[in-house]
Amino acid sequence: MPIDPTVALGADLPAEEFSWTASDVQLYHLALGAGADPSSHRELRYLTDGNPQVLPTFSTVASRFHATEAPSVSFPGVDIDLAKVVHGSQEVTVHRPIPPEGKARTATRIAEIWDKGKAAVIVQESTTSGLDGDPLWTARSSIFARGEGGFGGERGPSETHPIPERAPDSVTEIPTLPQQALLYRMCGDRNPLHSDPDFAKAAGFPAPILHGLCTYGVVCKAAVDAVLDGDAGRVGGFRARFAGVVFPGETLRVSIWRNDDSLAMTATVVERDDAPALSDVVLTLARS
Repeated sequence: MPIDPTVALGADLPAEEFSWTASDVQLYHLALGAGADPSSHRELRYLTDGNPQVLPTFSTVASRFHATEAPSVSFPGVDIDLAKVVHGSQEVTVHRPIPPEGKARTATRIAEIWDKGKAAVIVQESTTSGLDGDPLWTARSSIFARGEGGFGGERGPSETHPIPERAPDSVTEIPTLPQQALLYRMCGDRNPLHSDPDFAKAAGFPAPILHGLCTYGVVCKAAVDAVLDGDAGRVGGFRARFAGVVFPGETLRVSIWRNDDSLAMTATVVERDDAPALSDVVLTLARS
C-alpha cells in the first residue's frame, strides 16, 4: 500500500543539517528573474556580492540547494511515484531576516494526511534553526498525490482566504523566461517534470512545467518590489496554494490588495485568459 496513515501520520523525518552561501542566494534570485534590469539598484540588492538581501522564499530551497538527483516521495508509511505528485501549498514564517550565508538544522514531521477520494494530500511541518539554536524559519507544505486516495481517511478542511471586494491596489506583470525551469532546477529541484518533455507528457502535461516553488518565489519578489519598496526584510511570512500550472515563457499577472498587516494576492497566467497559477496568497508583514 503506497500510503499507510497509521505509520505515516506524525512520523518524524530524518533531521537535516545544511549550509548556504551568498552565491547560492544570488543564484536563487537569478532563477526567479532578479537582475532583469541590471542597472536597477533595487534589483542589484538581490545580487550584491557578499551581502545580498534574501527573500524569505529562499527557505524553500536552502536545505537541498546542492542536490543533483531527482527527489523521491518516500517517507515512513509513504511511497509514491514522483510522476503522480504535484505541490499543493506552501507556507513559510521567518523569525528574523535570513542571513546571506549560514548553517542550519531542520526537523520535519508528517503533520496531516487527508483522503480526497481520487488523491491524497500529505502535509509536512518543519522548523529550522541556526546551529546556535536560534530559530530561523518554520514551514508548512502539502503535496497532492493523484490516484493515492481511497484509503479511508478524513477529507480534511478546505481553507480559503477571500480577496477584498474592490479593485487591487497594485497589478504587475512578470514575464518568465523560456528557460526559467532549467535555471530554477539549479537550485536543487531536479524533478524531471520541469526539464524532460517525455516525463512531462507521461505525467499528463504537454510540456515541462515551471516549478510551483519558482512561481511562489517570483510572486513574493513581485510583491516586495511593487509594494514594500524592494525590502525583503519587511516580509514576515508568505503562503500560497498552487492553483494551476505555469509553462516557462508565460507571463504572470500579480494582483495585490493591501491590508493593515498583510497583503492579499492572486497570480494568473496572462496568455491563458488569466488562468489561475497561485491562489489564497497572503504575505504577512514582519513586526516592526
